[in-house]
Amino acid sequence: MTDTDLDWPALSDRLAAALHLQVPPVAITFSQDPPVGVAPFDAPMSAPAADGRRGRAPAGCVFWVRAADATFSTAPEDHGNCSVGRVTHGLATLDEVARNDDVAELLASGWVSSDAVAGIPAVRERPGAITYGPLRETPAGVDPDVVLLRVNGRQLMVLSDAVPGLSVEGKPQCHVVAVAKDRGVPAASVGCALSRARTGMTPDEMTCALPAAGLGETVAAVERAADIDTGVARYAAADARRFA
Repeated sequence: MTDTDLDWPALSDRLAAALHLQVPPVAITFSQDPPVGVAPFDAPMSAPAADGRRGRAPAGCVFWVRAADATFSTAPEDHGNCSVGRVTHGLATLDEVARNDDVAELLASGWVSSDAVAGIPAVRERPGAITYGPLRETPAGVDPDVVLLRVNGRQLMVLSDAVPGLSVEGKPQCHVVAVAKDRGVPAASVGCALSRARTGMTPDEMTCALPAAGLGETVAAVERAADIDTGVARYAAADARRFA
């Protein structure tokens, strides 16, 4: 089965049901041109920061949050405010953002070292557009690259059983998108202070980026793992009644 044969709405519903997701799965698609018929993200461009940074959102991870409600395309300049996100999404090189004030602040604070910055995964091919939206509403003819989930600890527990090779990453949160897209490896993130402050994600939320290719097999594995965990939990609850 090719990606274009996948029933994205059905897979979205199955994932949401198996994991009891509070936020629907989000599709992320990298391309050179925005998909036909998809409206551009239309928030106003911000005023420039002192170093010239500006964008239509504080950071690319904010688009993940907005994409739970609507499908939209973004241009590279829309992502211009967050230097880290520009690098992880393939929109800029480290050399191009190295002198920006936000990079200087992160390095000066000790939040990240220059050596660690050099090793952050990034999308290899620079996109001309990035499209975000509910997986369930993926436009016809569009094949997402990455499916992003917002999960809690229990949901990540199920995913870790179901998805071989799932890695759990740290900061910056947005680099898991690059890992899933270019390496074809599912990756979860415990989140980062930078992203949490900008997105308003709750303290118990984490993210998981799944390669969209092969999503059907992934969803089936998640359903099996979730069913097994439910059965084990029922056994444990019944067994615990002896201690009441």
